[in-house]
Amino acid sequence: MGTDLSGTTATCERGEILQPQMTNQFAVSFEDVESASLRIRTCVRKTPVLDVAGYPGSAVRGLWLKCENLQHGFAFKARGACNAVMALSDTEAQRGVVTHSSGNHAAALARAAVQRGIPAYIVMPTNSARVKLEAVRRLGIEPLLCEPTSAAREQMAADVQRQTGAILIHPFNHPDVIAGQGTAALEILEQVPDLDTLIVPVGGGGLLSGTLIAVKTLRPDVQVIGAEPEWADDAFRSLQSGRIEPAVRTDSVADGLRTPLGSLTFPIIRALVDRILCASEEQILRATGEVARHCRLIAEPSGVVPLAVLQQHSEIFSDRRVVALVSGGNLDDPGLIARFLSPGQRGE
Repeated sequence: MGTDLSGTTATCERGEILQPQMTNQFAVSFEDVESASLRIRTCVRKTPVLDVAGYPGSAVRGLWLKCENLQHGFAFKARGACNAVMALSDTEAQRGVVTHSSGNHAAALARAAVQRGIPAYIVMPTNSARVKLEAVRRLGIEPLLCEPTSAAREQMAADVQRQTGAILIHPFNHPDVIAGQGTAALEILEQVPDLDTLIVPVGGGGLLSGTLIAVKTLRPDVQVIGAEPEWADDAFRSLQSGRIEPAVRTDSVADGLRTPLGSLTFPIIRALVDRILCASEEQILRATGEVARHCRLIAEPSGVVPLAVLQQHSEIFSDRRVVALVSGGNLDDPGLIARFLSPGQRGE
């Protein structure tokens, strides 16, 4: 494996280039993604892909946005949660489900459990975005709050699982969740068959892993790039070191991407991803405003990191046909967009 770090100003300016190698050693197969697509077809939306002309700061030949911010719950997480819950046997489902999540997976699992009519226990850190806590409560489930550390989340979820017998549905390190997330990529390949590059956010890696399984099976020629914040660059560092690296900061504005990779997602990403690129906090905030101004879409900072990467590394995407997966639209601070729009664009 080689690393191109020439001409950079930050440690994660460019990512590690890896050669795709499909293997049967992964926890998820392409057949699992296909099965998930059939299983969840009635409980998730086939979200639109919007073509975008003249996006600021880019030199692409074509740009499309896969609008998972328009999914149920306004995030791609509905796919994995629904697949995991609907794949349970009747005996398993009667025990209920438990998870720990800082946001979108929490609401997605709660919704899937309500759809199946089973109990759900949702552990969330105290620093979860208000809009994401409220999304769980609107489904009639009160989140179980814990300290904002990975250890505290995992410990409380384990305690709840022991006390209730519920089935743990991890937010990303679960085969059925990974397979469910991969269904978005199946739609993308159908909706934009002539793409050559796909940019996907990466936090815990469930979405990127599922995407890689689908794309590298059907279209190995398509370049798949993971996008993450510079302040949460653990995926980039993990590829550099060859082992799962911990998150060193938990204050990135892209709150959904602060999680380190999992034991199931890391091997897939390490083997199949073409590159991991990072974006600065300033660039992520700017992209949050620009996607609203230029595309008339509301997206959360985590969801626009692919667009931030597209702008910050514009030379890499020059003259390419790019799909950016906008992963979520649960914006906790409505004023965030306004701060990046001029007075005339705010209607003043």
